[in-house]
Amino acid sequence: MKVIPIYYVDAFTKECFTGNPAAVCVLTESIEDKYMQLIAKETNLSETAFVQPLAGQAVHQANRYSLRWFTPKCEVDLCGHATIATSKILFNRLGINGEQIIYETKSGRLTARKTDQGISLDFPIDDFSPVAVPAAIIEAMGIESYENAIIGNNTKKLVICVKTKSDVLKLTPDFEKMKNIEFAMTVKGVGVTCSGDEDYDCISRYFNPWAGINEDPVTGSVHTVLAAYWSKLLKKSELRAYQASDRGGEMVLRILTGNRVELIGQAVVVLKGELYI
Repeated sequence: MKVIPIYYVDAFTKECFTGNPAAVCVLTESIEDKYMQLIAKETNLSETAFVQPLAGQAVHQANRYSLRWFTPKCEVDLCGHATIATSKILFNRLGINGEQIIYETKSGRLTARKTDQGISLDFPIDDFSPVAVPAAIIEAMGIESYENAIIGNNTKKLVICVKTKSDVLKLTPDFEKMKNIEFAMTVKGVGVTCSGDEDYDCISRYFNPWAGINEDPVTGSVHTVLAAYWSKLLKKSELRAYQASDRGGEMVLRILTGNRVELIGQAVVVLKGELYI
């Protein structure tokens, strides 16, 4: 029997029971992919992260880790909130040495740092292209009108840009209809966004019923597209972003050189336990 420490962490928030919850499993030795998928199905959160030190080091002594993310249905290539959650555990609960963590992932090397504003993730920014939105998706999501739509060139996240905050908040998508839509292009989730208010530069929501996540509370990966879009539109290199799910969450987006973006957010640990497999 293997015993795996597991934590539940609310990411992109300062308060428990808000933001986006992720499970973090700390591995001292590898487990089969099928068990990672079964554990993610068991936790039934939007993502469960599996982190393991590289080079045979002890968990608390390493600064390079393998990191993978699973939804209840599949593995994903990139996940911001579960990376924030993992970093919170390594920095604050396991007491790793240093101020920076290096993760080796399916999206390449990612880094996390401690900052005064929270945990900073150095992610690849996702440039975008204009795209035509199928009428079926507009109908299924209940969108009355929209300005334009883009798709992330790397993440393949479709983002529909609407006029007002009310247009974002009032959406009540039909997720069963959404799941039955076949796209002519590759699409990995749909976001809806608008310009912000006095507190935020942009506001969004994000839906991915195809991956078993009807509405994701706060989504780091879609903000790699939103950062590219809103920084160009607003001509700003630093943005405050709010994701307006029922739980709600916020982050700072800072454009870096070399086609990178900083996602900065806070996190709260809400549960610690053990898994037995």
